[in-house]
Amino acid sequence: MYHHIGYTKERSSIVVIGLSIHTTPVEMREKLAIPEAEWPTAIGDLCGLNHIEEAAVLSTCNRMEIYVVALSQHRGVKEVTEWMSKKSGIPTSEICKHRFLLYNNDATQHLFEVSAGLDSLVLGEGQILAQVKQVVKVGQGVVGFGRNISGLFKHAITVGKRVRTETNIAAGAVSVSSAAVELALMKLPESSHATARMLVIGAGKMGKLVIKHLVAKGCTTMVVVNRTEERVAAIREEIKDVEIIYKPLSEMINCTAEADVVFTSTASENPLFLKEHVIDLPSVDHSVGGKRLFVDISVPRNVGTCVNELETSRVYNVDDLKEVVAANKEDRLRKAMEAHDIITEESKQFEAWRDSLETVPTIKKLRAYAETLRAAELEKCLSKMGDDISKKTRRAVDDLSRGIINKLLHGPMQHLRCDGSDSRTLSETLENMHALNRMFSLETEISVLEQKIRAKVEQNQK
Repeated sequence: MYHHIGYTKERSSIVVIGLSIHTTPVEMREKLAIPEAEWPTAIGDLCGLNHIEEAAVLSTCNRMEIYVVALSQHRGVKEVTEWMSKKSGIPTSEICKHRFLLYNNDATQHLFEVSAGLDSLVLGEGQILAQVKQVVKVGQGVVGFGRNISGLFKHAITVGKRVRTETNIAAGAVSVSSAAVELALMKLPESSHATARMLVIGAGKMGKLVIKHLVAKGCTTMVVVNRTEERVAAIREEIKDVEIIYKPLSEMINCTAEADVVFTSTASENPLFLKEHVIDLPSVDHSVGGKRLFVDISVPRNVGTCVNELETSRVYNVDDLKEVVAANKEDRLRKAMEAHDIITEESKQFEAWRDSLETVPTIKKLRAYAETLRAAELEKCLSKMGDDISKKTRRAVDDLSRGIINKLLHGPMQHLRCDGSDSRTLSETLENMHALNRMFSLETEISVLEQKIRAKVEQNQK
């Protein structure tokens, strides 16, 4: 009696259980974060769960993602979520509210996008690729960092590199806020990029992004003026190692007097700066270009055009950014599109590689089956021939039996091997596998997955 469910229908799944900057507040991410030194232990813990075979942890300041090979999707996810809850002290209901779950091809594609920098706040940032490499480095030699998961992460590194070299995605600014920063830096003498005094007025969504882009460009200190300190404190929490000085709105003019570049992004209906506010401010040093730059990304605008009439000031508004953004927007979309094409192609290759692993048990069983038959028939033959046959004859008969088996198996074995280079041969390969399983009754009484699950459950009960 052979089991009629093929491996394909009940193969184990690759699953990602993730909490990212897009879905989860920082308070929660920090409780769930797992420092690099603890990754091996975490992998061990996870693989000890009943339905988890392999695992990896990707924990960075923007995301906490656990990748597993699960023998049952539903039970595996439940076990991992409970483990996360136990480890962090966050109730499972809270984790479930914020987590995202992806399976198999979607999980693969997600990791490839992460590695390529498509899922980062700043498109194409390079740090994440280094972090994915670190997962592989730390995972080497850890038992639960198994064949599928290490294969997935290694493939993700290849994809990350390929996307960066082929699309040049890491270059160029994008959003209004990053364009504002790009523009300001374009207008400053290069020598003053690190020393120019930056002031950001308004700490809403746009202001926050301006701060992020300034930090990305290497700015380590800035003043932020906002109605309340709350927003600024939250930004400070999120962006470590940078000095962000908060000042209330009443200090705005004093702060402007001490700044070289002023970014404004408030929802104010009326201009914050007119000619009379700026005319008496101390002038800006020549090392920083000699003019105070106002980069106004508010609509309605925060800085009156009249400020431009002063010798000491330059004003740029959203329309002035259009050139930077437009130049980058199409470029950026094109790069992202190109990146997605690469990712789709690489995902197919990875899936094909995973599928080709499935035929391994059939190859082994078919060989073993043939070997059992051969040994039994050889035994019969030799006993008929009596005891007085020479070593040479014995070897010749043995070689004959091996030769017949090998020639017979050559065809079927060829049809079970698959290098995953195209999916047509893959589906054929899997069909061949099922056909051979049927013809030779190779499938065991209970499925491979059931055997694995039973073994794990028993082991955990001891």
